[in-house]
Amino acid sequence: RTDKLEFMHMSQMSRQDPLIENHTVDYVPLAERHGKARDLFTLWFSTNIAPLPIVTGAMVVQVFHLDLFWGLLAIALGHMIGGLVIALASAQGPRMGIPQMVQSRGQFGRYGALLIVFFAAIIYIGFFISNIVLAGKSIVGIAPAVPAPLSILIGALGATAIGVIGYRFIHTLNRIGTWVMGGALLAGFLYIFAHDLPADFFTRGSFNLSGWLATVSLGIIWQISFSPYVSDYSRYLPADIGIARPFLATYLGATLGTILSFSFGAVAVLATPEGTEAMTAVKQSTGWLGPILMVLFLLNIISHNALNLYGAVLSIITSIQTFASQWTPSIKVRVVLSSVVLAGCCMVALGASADFISQFIGLILALLLVLVPWASINLIDFYLIKRGCYDIASIFRADGGVYGKFNVHAIVAYFIGIIVQLPFANTSLYVGPYANLVEGADLSWLVGLVVTCPLYYCLATRGQAQAVKAGRLGFTD
Repeated sequence: RTDKLEFMHMSQMSRQDPLIENHTVDYVPLAERHGKARDLFTLWFSTNIAPLPIVTGAMVVQVFHLDLFWGLLAIALGHMIGGLVIALASAQGPRMGIPQMVQSRGQFGRYGALLIVFFAAIIYIGFFISNIVLAGKSIVGIAPAVPAPLSILIGALGATAIGVIGYRFIHTLNRIGTWVMGGALLAGFLYIFAHDLPADFFTRGSFNLSGWLATVSLGIIWQISFSPYVSDYSRYLPADIGIARPFLATYLGATLGTILSFSFGAVAVLATPEGTEAMTAVKQSTGWLGPILMVLFLLNIISHNALNLYGAVLSIITSIQTFASQWTPSIKVRVVLSSVVLAGCCMVALGASADFISQFIGLILALLLVLVPWASINLIDFYLIKRGCYDIASIFRADGGVYGKFNVHAIVAYFIGIIVQLPFANTSLYVGPYANLVEGADLSWLVGLVVTCPLYYCLATRGQAQAVKAGRLGFTD
């Protein structure tokens, strides 16, 4: 069924790869596939070596009050568990050849997927705003003479330029960034441990169950938050690359990058007087290397933030294209939408409060209530129900084709997955009556996974059995 799509796109191909990516939410033809699985390693490794994960890692010591050993153990365990979700989602890209949010139509129906697209767009835009705020602060820290508003605009424009150029350029930058940022972070570790450490470096904090579980949960949640757009960056890989190589490359890149960054944040604050702000601690603890790290972090914020803009624009295009099935967005559309998103985000960033980053992290934790059930349904549907076999043509049909406009089974499982989490939620926006079963730790994601996965599997397999039975009896839809 993909033959028509292949023919249509093959007729438009050119021998020269364009500077600006010419696909948006459409299917990537097999003849245009390129790259290797290792590109996923460099993308997700480099992306996660940035100030935001470093600041978040510092919370292990400053907020959850763990010592170095228990903190590092919780960081590693959380990201290693959560990394399974992002890696399984990434491995879908080469098989499908379409963005993750478009693929959701094959699970929720053409219109049923809109709710997921909406939440994904909010997350992308939230990450984009928080990172341009961080970029602005980084520029001011490096060059205090530059006004803060101008610093924010510089960071935003840089990320927008990369996002507009698109997929290939993003991968190229992150291949370079893996060596540069990875080497710089390792140099930072060596500098800290090569100099005198505070007397309480290894003893500050202690094991406490709530802080340890909260850190593990934070790592899992961090990884899951990438799952709505992770396969957007693997969809250009050759379709015959299989599952194992994209899975392993994404898993190792995402987990190693975040574990290093989170750990560096924890080590930096332990190497400075108690109460030192995370990025200040990085500068103070790394001496002459500190200013170099700040410049590299700034460049990486801008490069990483391009992913958020890219994802936000694809989500918006997906929403519009849901109601205009014959519309094939052009490069100009992506440029215009990127400019609109840029303008709106800059207005918010310029008015952001001093504690915007901490408020944003709280919002992301709250939004995981809606992402966990989606991730559960996505993985169960792809790997256990349809086993990677989707009708791509139906996904783009106005009536949803074989997937229809709404998949009731997926939608019911999705909302039940949200509802069962609410009593256990412990977020800045909502605290459930059973949120403090383990004080300070939000375990609602675990309830969501445990309930949604078997529920959707039962509903979906039962629906398949009924469809087969109806077919045998001669009924049609």
